[in-house]
Amino acid sequence: MIAVATVVAGAQTHETARGASAGLGGSATGIMTRVSPAIMGRALTEGYITQPFLFAHLALPRNTLALHAMVNFEGITLERGELNPGIYGEGYVDRRHPHTYLHELMLATEWNARSVDLSLAAGKGFAPFGTDDPMSRPFVKYPVNHHLAQILERIVAVAALRMRYGAVEAGLFNGDEPESAGDAPNTARRWDSWAVRGTALPIPGAELQASYARVSSPEHATGEGLDHRKKSASLRYESGATVTRRYALLEWANTVEYLAGEPTFAFKSLLGEGEVRWRRGALALRVERTERPDEERLLDPFRTPRPGSDFNILGRSRWTVVSARGSSPLELPRRRRIEPFVEISRVAVVQTVAPAAFEPKLFYGGDRLWSLSAGIRLGLGARHGRMGRYGVAIGPSRGTTIDPAGHDHTH
Repeated sequence: MIAVATVVAGAQTHETARGASAGLGGSATGIMTRVSPAIMGRALTEGYITQPFLFAHLALPRNTLALHAMVNFEGITLERGELNPGIYGEGYVDRRHPHTYLHELMLATEWNARSVDLSLAAGKGFAPFGTDDPMSRPFVKYPVNHHLAQILERIVAVAALRMRYGAVEAGLFNGDEPESAGDAPNTARRWDSWAVRGTALPIPGAELQASYARVSSPEHATGEGLDHRKKSASLRYESGATVTRRYALLEWANTVEYLAGEPTFAFKSLLGEGEVRWRRGALALRVERTERPDEERLLDPFRTPRPGSDFNILGRSRWTVVSARGSSPLELPRRRRIEPFVEISRVAVVQTVAPAAFEPKLFYGGDRLWSLSAGIRLGLGARHGRMGRYGVAIGPSRGTTIDPAGHDHTH
């Protein structure tokens, strides 16, 4: 396959002796993907510019005030969606939907109170639930469980408390998911949903996370849809710097949909992934088993109605995906980065409800699918760190941490 290259923009970052910091950077990925079979026994090969974004980070000394901002251009480059077998959400199915142009705009403030650190953060961003956004993890292709394991692009207010061996977060946010890349959160639904997350830090590099969320009608912007009650637990480990690191994640997620206080549908996910990275190469592996709803499709078989008639689904399927990735990162002068990569996935799909109006084997032309992708990820300026935490929940070893020599220490 021929990789597609893209142009990205960024700027240098710096940290002053007083502790103030600033960072500006960007990244984009040119990728070609072939899925076989993709639909009715036919293979599809498509190319995209995926995950094109610019971000900025500004912080006053001691993080008395910090800004996190990201603009995402997938509404332009991925309007039709990105081939991604099994994934679903926001009106797309078997294609990853584009994220909103304003992906993140959060202000946070921190202060110390005796033996604990406290923070408040507010704006548009991530609810305190689940694991990091897959965009900040090794694979370009998203896992099927994206809408089970994260809650993002909401108007959110988060309070966090951090102690020596852990942190607790609580947040309020609007439940409705975006309906398009240019959609703004429904202000009439501010604070109709909430989430809490606890994180334990038993040893350096290790992190245990458990979280719970009640999300009001995420798939119906006006609030008439099913409510979601979500649980997540994960174990994460990371050691080393960005260019020479060891990373592993094991996560479990569960979403139960409710109608008038009564449970209707339930979907579970179990995922494990890891990466070994050195200065001239990186290898990663991901294994996932996720249940998803099978909904009515439009004339475009990769789209579903929005809002959907989610009081009834056409079926339910279980997706088992084994993915491998190899890449060769290259660090260039002036903080430029080029990383050619290849990702391959073996996908197995099983119908879990019978009889059902949707039969995966008939729709796809088989119950074993292959996905092969190759491309180039380009970056300039600062690297973006982990995504999904703010204030003291980030911690001293998280986020975009840049020393005066220009070396960043997290992925």
